[in-house]
Amino acid sequence: MALAPRPSHGIPSDADRAPDRPGTTRSGDLRCALGMVIVGSSFVASAALADFPVLGGQAARYAVAALVLLAVLAARRVPWVLPSPRALLRLTALAATGLVGFSVLVVESAGRADPSLVGAVVGASPVVLAAAAALRARRVAVRTLAAAVVVTAGVVVVEGGGSGDPVGVALALGALACEVCFSLLAVPLLPTLGALRVSAYACVLAVPQLAVLGLVRKRVTGQPFLAAPDAAELAALAYLAVVVTAVAFLLWYSGLAAIGPARAGLFAGLLPVAALATSVALGFEALDARSLVGTLVVGAGLVLGLAAPRRDGTAPASVPHADERAPAPGASLAPQRLP
Repeated sequence: MALAPRPSHGIPSDADRAPDRPGTTRSGDLRCALGMVIVGSSFVASAALADFPVLGGQAARYAVAALVLLAVLAARRVPWVLPSPRALLRLTALAATGLVGFSVLVVESAGRADPSLVGAVVGASPVVLAAAAALRARRVAVRTLAAAVVVTAGVVVVEGGGSGDPVGVALALGALACEVCFSLLAVPLLPTLGALRVSAYACVLAVPQLAVLGLVRKRVTGQPFLAAPDAAELAALAYLAVVVTAVAFLLWYSGLAAIGPARAGLFAGLLPVAALATSVALGFEALDARSLVGTLVVGAGLVLGLAAPRRDGTAPASVPHADERAPAPGASLAPQRLP
């Protein structure tokens, strides 16, 4: 069975060009936007897990998400692809940073800094992703970079700044780095593995990492690795596993493959806006003038960055989904190994 051709160095050489099909860009935009809105809603769900063991809870979350994604792979009869040693190393790093590291650092930083400060620091990811794309392309996409700055400024306004000690700020910066790695480490994997496999494999690899950390923490501090969840905690874990992880990861990575990290990074600005909207809708807090202004600034940045695609490196060509389609009748479903 033929596999999608593998580029020689991760991303095709024309990947810095804007897509020729506007529909592809619109679809990618929509998927990234929906992914970030879902992730933003997770902050309210996570509040129900305040007293639940962090590492054990995250391990359970990613284990359930992995089972869901693997079941989708099987149901869609997607061929099993064994990643090369280099791809496996990248997937392991992706799981360690974008999943394990981000989850742990956000929780730990919240204990030393106001959540608003943590959100504002992590909200700088659009600028970092735009700068990384500019460095990779060896040219500055002025529109996207300017839009990323505006979006980040809006995030800071929404979050309100906040305060924290130096350790809390350092942990928040670590969470920012992990958030950026969540996208950048995935980009070279998407052409050959596709969004569904990358999401599934990353979740699988996150579980043993969290288990090891949890067991080490239990041995050192005596804190339990897992506990029996109550009804609210069970509902929150299910939502985080199925909707926030399995669905949102697939939306984000399929959108990222279509529009690239610089353009996709702009949608990270929707995360705090979605968190605020969910919190207000459920009655946990009231909408104030600062939050409303910040939301409008984020919207202005998105309008600036998502205007008609230009051939200035703001969005790469659509990346194939690496045979994430059903095989032809009679084709083998045996695992395929990429070179």
